[in-house]
Amino acid sequence: MQKRIVQFTILFLIVSLSINGQKKYDNRAYWVSVLTKISDPVITNLAQRKLRLNMPIECKDPKRKEVAHLEAFGRTLAGIAPWLELGADATVEGKLREKYIVLTRKAIANAVNPASPDSLNFNKKSPQPLVDAAFFASGLLYGYNQLWLPLDATTKENVINALKSTRVFKPYENNWLLFSAIIETFLLKAGADYNVATINYAFKKHAEWYKGDGNYGDGPEYHSDYYNSFVIQPMMLNISKVLKENAQDTILKYEKVMERAQRYAAIQERMISPEGSFPPVGRSIVYRFGVFQLLSQVALYKQLPKNVSPAQVRSALSEVIHRLMVAPTLFDKNGWLRIGFYGSQPDLAESYITTGSLYLCTTGLVALGLPATDPFWISPAEDWTSVKVWKGVNIPADHALK
Repeated sequence: MQKRIVQFTILFLIVSLSINGQKKYDNRAYWVSVLTKISDPVITNLAQRKLRLNMPIECKDPKRKEVAHLEAFGRTLAGIAPWLELGADATVEGKLREKYIVLTRKAIANAVNPASPDSLNFNKKSPQPLVDAAFFASGLLYGYNQLWLPLDATTKENVINALKSTRVFKPYENNWLLFSAIIETFLLKAGADYNVATINYAFKKHAEWYKGDGNYGDGPEYHSDYYNSFVIQPMMLNISKVLKENAQDTILKYEKVMERAQRYAAIQERMISPEGSFPPVGRSIVYRFGVFQLLSQVALYKQLPKNVSPAQVRSALSEVIHRLMVAPTLFDKNGWLRIGFYGSQPDLAESYITTGSLYLCTTGLVALGLPATDPFWISPAEDWTSVKVWKGVNIPADHALK
């Protein structure tokens, strides 16, 4: 019954916000429906201490099963937290947020409680828990007021202990440095003991690895993939934001990090075709619309580049999200994501991919942290760059970041 009520609520939101001939999925309500549909199995099961019991795990390497549950929750938390940070209110959406705020707090408590049957793996078997502890920390930074501050003292202590336990892993000399750095950044934000050297080293190396025009190398080399959006620039933005708050952004100023992120966001917006497709290039393409995490995040921070309007970003991302969501084999019969890009395509997965990995797609929806009254949501639909160009519209030339 409760599930039917939620479905009805989401349908009502979609219908009520579909106006002026705008595509029925080019609105906030559709984004909310996508976020909750994907996130619900992870958060609800963990809140009920049933994640290990009920979550199916698809993977090529059986050894990866032990890390899949933290993957699913850490990545889901990073995606849903900006929306939950808006808090509860009397609107239909606000009441839905309230439901998931309560569930997510319970899920966090169960994830870090050593006595819970769903106590998650932060420090065993392989270095992979470092990755997803970092997404977990990202979620706590995004949802600091709604998901961190209200936690009871025991749960806070368990969270801090779980995050500190990842220090047993030495990160690789690539984007992994930022996993350790964002964990230490959350500890700084939370007033716990933190290792500033870990943060500074990650930023020093990424300053060296900057390749120009808004692109960082994944380590010393440039990779033709989407890791600038999956990991590198979103985490650098959130780390440098906290460092700036504490007057510690000395290696790379927050403004410089944002300037480079804006350029990469501009490139991402131009990559979205008139049909809402984009090149399936590079590894981890099964993260689906998580490819556009940075574009969504720059919109969230209201820092979109010049000549890129909030409405055109919303319309472009809505087209991408809808195109991927209508794939008939995207979910299994119980609503869990299946490995693939457009539906189930298990051969697209690298050996490190599990069912849990796929939930990074939720980070493409972080712009839901903007309130419903923001121009991003209420502005009429607008063509994005590739639509304008292929219509023959005369637009300004694109330029590299100098």
